Amino acid sequence: MCGNSLKILLIEDNLAEARLLQEFLKVAERQKFSMVHVQRLQEALKRLDRDYFDVILLDLTLPDSQGLASLQPLMRLAPSLPIVVLTNTNDDSLAIEAVRQGAQDYLVKRQIRPELLIRSLCYAIERKQAQETLRKENEALETAIEQATAEMVKAKEVDRLRSEFLSMLSHDFRNPMNAILLSSGLLLKREHLLSKEKKLAHFQLIRSAIKNMDRMLDECLLIGRADSGKLECQLVPLDLELFCRSLVEEFRLSNDGNEIDIAFTCFGELKEVLCDRDLLRHILSNLLANAIKYSPFGGKIDFSAIEQDKTVVFYVRDRGIGIPLEEQKQLFEPFYRASNVDTIAGSGLGLAIVKKCVELHSGEISVESQVGVGTTFTVTLPLRRGAFS
Repeated sequence: MCGNSLKILLIEDNLAEARLLQEFLKVAERQKFSMVHVQRLQEALKRLDRDYFDVILLDLTLPDSQGLASLQPLMRLAPSLPIVVLTNTNDDSLAIEAVRQGAQDYLVKRQIRPELLIRSLCYAIERKQAQETLRKENEALETAIEQATAEMVKAKEVDRLRSEFLSMLSHDFRNPMNAILLSSGLLLKREHLLSKEKKLAHFQLIRSAIKNMDRMLDECLLIGRADSGKLECQLVPLDLELFCRSLVEEFRLSNDGNEIDIAFTCFGELKEVLCDRDLLRHILSNLLANAIKYSPFGGKIDFSAIEQDKTVVFYVRDRGIGIPLEEQKQLFEPFYRASNVDTIAGSGLGLAIVKKCVELHSGEISVESQVGVGTTFTVTLPLRRGAFS
């Protein structure tokens, strides 16, 4: 859970208690620790200004600072550093308030045992890392929203697109945000009641939610670049068969227990074809991800690449829920989603991005679908030959 070696800054004016904590850390079998001990808050601030630490152990009663007054200067100087506060038995309420104000955990001195101390330090670091990742994602999201909004001002139907964009962000980011807040709250307040498996499940849920937010952020940035004319097609020689097989293998390794069978076939000599690797990945990844998303458990997906009349044609066919005929022409519009997707999550940007990427390749995309039977997307790109350097 922790790294190979952790460096701790202990702020404790009682030498006997400091020595006891150092002895506790020596018994750790799977984790190495090094500790720097200071007795004053001001001395700690000086060390933080010039040294790197992984975590702080903070006594809330110091000669030059008392209670929560000790916490704030440390958080201002090192906002990304986790803090575990040390308190006496009668300071329990003060320690809880310190956690509410930003500390990751607290320990009652008389109750500290080696395994409790080590576990608290490791989980404090994990929780702080999750909080920092979320903070950075939020900052990146705010920047992306500003950039995307600025770009859309130049586009047609700007008022409609902006309204739908903000509505989508508000709706689609709420689910992963709620998951992160719920899991981090449980880990913070009820960590001692949770089993190791439950804790791991909550950390995995947090990581998955952050990954979903990052994917939506990428979609927002890409559609903004496309609409502003800043998305370009950079052709490079590709072994298309190898590229497609690698992509399929990635999906097989990350199918999240859906047990979806992806069958890939290739017809023709497609080893030296000029394509934009990144744009082609966006096209095929999105179509395969949609096919998986809308397929039943244990379903099958047919994916093929065919050389045909100076073109290369990709087919992605699923046996999923299908798309109503009257809605198929609108599928490639930004933020549009079919009426029968129910509670299946999605931003409505994916297929709009796919269409932009296909057009940059001077290609075409079409869809055939029947509700309850399945859907086939067809992407046709010019077949350009090139040599590997």
